[in-house]
Amino acid sequence: MFFYFHLKPYFSIAVLLTIALAATQPNLAQEQIAQGEVDNWVADTMCAVDNRAINLEHAPSFTFTQSDGNNPRHLEAAQAGLSTADLSNLELAWVVAFPDTSGLRAAPVIIGSTIFYSATDSGRVFALDTNSGCAKWVYEADSRLRSSLAYSEIDDLRLLVFTDSGGMVHTIDAKTGELIWIASGQASNNQGMLTGTPVIHEDKIIVPVSGSGVITGGNPNYECCENHGAVTALNVHTGEKLWEYHTMPAAEYTGQLSSTGVKQRGPSGAPIWTTPTIDAKRGQVYVTTGENTSHPTTNTSDAIIALDIETGEANWVFQALENDMWNFGCSARGPNCIILEDTNSVDFDFGGPAILVGTDEGELLIAGQKSGDLWALNPETGALVWNQRVGEGTALGGNHWGIATDSERAFMTINDPGGMNGNSRPGLFSYFVGTGEPSWFYEAQPECNDRRSERLRRCESLYGFSATPLSVDGAVITGGLDGRLFVFNSSSGELIFQYDTVKDYETVNGVEGYGGSIDSHSIAAGSGMVFVGSGYGQFRQVPGNVLLAFKPAE
Repeated sequence: MFFYFHLKPYFSIAVLLTIALAATQPNLAQEQIAQGEVDNWVADTMCAVDNRAINLEHAPSFTFTQSDGNNPRHLEAAQAGLSTADLSNLELAWVVAFPDTSGLRAAPVIIGSTIFYSATDSGRVFALDTNSGCAKWVYEADSRLRSSLAYSEIDDLRLLVFTDSGGMVHTIDAKTGELIWIASGQASNNQGMLTGTPVIHEDKIIVPVSGSGVITGGNPNYECCENHGAVTALNVHTGEKLWEYHTMPAAEYTGQLSSTGVKQRGPSGAPIWTTPTIDAKRGQVYVTTGENTSHPTTNTSDAIIALDIETGEANWVFQALENDMWNFGCSARGPNCIILEDTNSVDFDFGGPAILVGTDEGELLIAGQKSGDLWALNPETGALVWNQRVGEGTALGGNHWGIATDSERAFMTINDPGGMNGNSRPGLFSYFVGTGEPSWFYEAQPECNDRRSERLRRCESLYGFSATPLSVDGAVITGGLDGRLFVFNSSSGELIFQYDTVKDYETVNGVEGYGGSIDSHSIAAGSGMVFVGSGYGQFRQVPGNVLLAFKPAE
């Protein structure tokens, strides 16, 4: 139905060179720290030399994707080391800040007394001590990082895997921070950012590719648009590419011209911004996609797609919204925003992964959309089982970054900034997973007393819930774009804890720290603590640069 390439796992010259490079490239930050050649703030973040040991014998307390490849964003009390009562009684334990940083977007991995954290703007991954916030090792990449961290045990190695802004996949040793290998995660003849977190399954690393042209489409001189979403599968041991899937054929000139006479290309878009979900029982990988960025539109945009895990071939496609063609030119009706009679042009991506959920009637595949829709599908066929919608949806959500589920409910955050129809409903909404029936909801309201208005620009309008929520025991944790952290009782919706993160902080590493918007995948919990990245300067939100660590008050 769509182009894909199945590549046999042989060693190419490029892969051999990649392996050789990894073998000669140690953890650069560690080596430079020993020689006093790194930035002072990194050196000031390091633990004492006799306190840098990492114990990986414990099971992971938190990972973005669970060991079975699913993405429910739920932790049982024993796994998290936290009960519902603990989450109602939190206090700030320590704060680490990162200079030259406007936002923190990535989810960590937490094992025992170590939180592995990607400070994406700095291009560094830190192994931080959960008790004090000091760093046991630091890995320094050559470019900015994009994704959250994936973790797996392969043979005798404990691997951390993540991607950078140049489209490379990094695999490092979690114990030492040393590079194992680095290889391209890009699909053939197609350029795209690697934004979603890779998923490790057996001998494969599944890499989502968010190619689209959505940003360059805002350039009136650009021949819009060229690239598209894809998935690649890499060998976990070597980085060798095993297969790749493309959401559409390569773009060609369509004969269309923009209003300024620039040639147009297509199809393009259907990027995969999100983290894949593994269904080992059915041998499938589920990915969710964004809008088309030029004509002709395809049936893979704004969709949930099931791929064969061994070949990358599409088993089924569920399209939530047809003919959604949007690029940055549409923000001001620029010449590359060509609206046809059937064009929606609303930018209603799927911004978060699909989640496999067990019910009394069997498993469902559930995902939230920027339209404000919550979809439940049959994972065997992709057939619709139920659907709910709240609010009106906007280019920034609706449900922007994904949902969380426990065994009974799905929790969907809603942002809805600047809604045009008077139906905006920012907040947190819960639904019973088996039937889709509503459970409880909390509608967010701005809190703009004189003190907060001075610290928080756009306070009156910047209060929706955009970050992915996290379910822990019988509570659900979420955060607002106004920097407030909220914890609710999962069954009743009662607000049991609230904390305002928009303030200045004294940090353990001496870097000037300040909080801002809570967004993306910045909420995590594990090893008896809650961790929140406060600050997200994109989309005219409030910058910040602090990782906040909370623990139950004694």
